[in-house]
Amino acid sequence: MTTIDLNADLGEGFGRWRLTDDEQLLSVVTSANVACGFHAGDAATMRRVCELAAARGVRIGAQVSYRDLAGFGRRAMDVPSAELTAEVAYQIGALEVFARAAGTRVSYVKPHGALYNRVVHDEEQAAAVVDGVLLADATLAVLGLPGSRLLEAAGKAGLEGVTEAFADRAYTEEGTLVPRGQEGAVVTDPELVVARSLGLARDRVVTTRSGARIEVEARSLCLHGDTPGAVELARRVRERLETSGVRVEAFV
Repeated sequence: MTTIDLNADLGEGFGRWRLTDDEQLLSVVTSANVACGFHAGDAATMRRVCELAAARGVRIGAQVSYRDLAGFGRRAMDVPSAELTAEVAYQIGALEVFARAAGTRVSYVKPHGALYNRVVHDEEQAAAVVDGVLLADATLAVLGLPGSRLLEAAGKAGLEGVTEAFADRAYTEEGTLVPRGQEGAVVTDPELVVARSLGLARDRVVTTRSGARIEVEARSLCLHGDTPGAVELARRVRERLETSGVRVEAFV
């Protein structure tokens, strides 16, 4: 039977401000990418999301980012490798405290925003992220885009690399994501997102922005928690997958 993991970016609030409906999304997804304070999230939010995830048996991942609260981690930054390595390890360690306190642990790492896009092509920054993961915990998996420098570096370092796909993001013919600043980068039609989810999970294909069909081998499917109507959309995606014979389960 075909299987797929569903992951979502959670804990993306700060103080009294909340962006994602963490509790409801944790009833749908199998893996939670928890913001670790650099692009969003704070100590209380991290603790709360870890407790909710542990209670539901959802795997916890550290969503590491450039230090960019004002820009939500989506602004391009040039960070020296040694500094980035330390900051990645720092974020993982902070989340691990709350995961352990909730009776579970951090299972994987996923870069966020500008860092995610940078390590698709940038070998040096990808190596710095992997070094940060190794510094924190050499047993962690790394979640990233198929064919990325990040997953290549993770594999060379002996870390498990896990490929992911995006049903609500437009793709280029090269299998990369269309930058958010470009028109049509985000797919907003719920029916189309659901259909693309099934195509990615069952058939391993997606239609690019130009209309071409490309292969995308992915073990996890990302559902963005900050999308309008994210909870209902996530439920529809999971229901369509399961009624179509796709088993939804965590990759770790």
